[in-house]
Parts: sequence; structure tokens; C-alpha cells
Amino acid sequence: MQYFTQLLISGLAIGAIYGLIAMGFAVIYKSTGLVNFAQGEMTMITAYIAWTISTTVSGNVFIVAIGAIIAAVVLGLVIERVVMRPMLGEPVFATVMVTIGLAVILRSSINFIWDAYPHGLDVGFGRTIVRIGTIGVRTGQIAVIVTLLVLLAAIWAFFRYSKVGVAMRAVAADDRTALLMGISATRVHALAWAASSVIAGIGGVFFALSYDLSPAMFQLGLKAFPATILGGLDAVLGSGLGGLLIGITENLAGGYIGSGMKEVAGFVMIIVVLMIRPFGIFGERDIERV
Repeated sequence: MQYFTQLLISGLAIGAIYGLIAMGFAVIYKSTGLVNFAQGEMTMITAYIAWTISTTVSGNVFIVAIGAIIAAVVLGLVIERVVMRPMLGEPVFATVMVTIGLAVILRSSINFIWDAYPHGLDVGFGRTIVRIGTIGVRTGQIAVIVTLLVLLAAIWAFFRYSKVGVAMRAVAADDRTALLMGISATRVHALAWAASSVIAGIGGVFFALSYDLSPAMFQLGLKAFPATILGGLDAVLGSGLGGLLIGITENLAGGYIGSGMKEVAGFVMIIVVLMIRPFGIFGERDIERV
């Protein structure tokens, strides 16, 4: 039972990281109708900037957090303005290919700007072990689970009750009609990219706190994408919960079946789910228009 509980808790923790990055995917899709295949690389860049701040400016957790959030906002806005805005009105396939090219550029920039070696993000928080009965849990694992739950509630309220949230949904549904109603599609897109970058960046920073920072971090995007598909590309909350399901499934499969199954368990799950619900567990049927 103790082994199962340990696997469950660590699965929830890594699943929360997947969930945050998956929510980044969903925010962009829900607001722009676009799948951003550079999400993992944007997550990695934000984590590296947080590490740079901690080693060159201050290791204070609040300074690192604020600096990382500001950097993520700037990164999202720059990508939207320089790369994505000129693609407005272009075929979806062309725009998706641009995000793939952007992913390669961002991935390569790590070696140019930083290096290819792993690093630990040390801000005096995240790796301390807390005892819950006989189970040892890292403070970073607890923090990322709580952060995911808080963001799930905040984003639900944002899309449901705020005018900006409704405007983002309207632009995704029909940008021309939204424009006729006085909604600025470019502003909505910019906000979506900034928000997506921040949410996914938070996941990347938590990963670096609990584990290590390395150029292989871009693979978090590949791990989180199944969570988005599982929850529904147009379902931000579903994507967050999908991340938890993927994390738990991977850990239990790796612990009880074999380490090799840990890498494929999430993909097996989405194959089964999509055969039953092609639009995801929480997605809407019009997801099939993609």
C-alpha cells in the first residue's frame, strides 16, 4: 500500500506539471484555434531564464518567480507579434508548420545561449522532503499540485465570467464575426500567447525545482500534448485534469508493469479514449473541425 501511495503522489506531481503545460496548449487553441507545437520549447526557455535569474541576480524564490513570469509574458508576446501575427488568415497547416519551425529554433537556442549540461534550480525550495505518515513528499511536488488546482479554478472563472474570456472564446469560434462585434482579434491572440507562455512556464519551473534543468526539457511538451488530447483541445480545465490522469497512469504502469511501459502508457490511454470520444473526455464535438 505504501508503494502504491508513493507512486500515486509522485504521479500526481508530474501529472500536475503535464497539466500546466497542457493548459497552455488549450488556452492557445481555445482562443486562436491553433495547436502550438512549440509549447514544450517555450516551457524550457522560461525555466532556463528562471535558472539564470537564480544564479546571476538573486536566489530568492519570489524574485525568481516574478522574473520568470515577466520573461514568459515577454516571450509569448514577442512570438505572437513577430512570428504568429503575420500568419493571421493563412491556412491552418501553414501556421502549424510555423510553430514546428519555431520549436526547432527555440530548442537550438539553448545550446547557443546556455549550454548542453544539466543544471539544478536551487532557490531554497522544492527539494525538501516532508513526511506525511510514512510517505516522503517533496515540497515542490506539493506546491505544483496546489498551483494546478488554483489555476484550474482561476481559469474556469476567467473564461466563464470575464469579458476578456468571453472575447477569447468568440475569436476562436469566428474571428470575422468577433471583429464585426468590435473585438480585436490581435489583442486576444496576444493575450492568449502571453497567458499560455506563463502557465506552461510555471510548469517548467516546477519541473526544474523538483528534478533537473536540461536541453531535453522540451520533451515535456510531447508528454503534455496527450493530456491536452485526452482532456479535449478546446477544454482548458479538461487538459489540466488530463495531465493528472496521464501522470498517474505513467507512474503506476512504470511501477507495476515495467519502466518501458511508463513511456507509452499515456499514449495507449489516449488511443483508447479517442476511439470512444474523438473530441476528448471534456472536449466539445466541434473539435472535429481541426
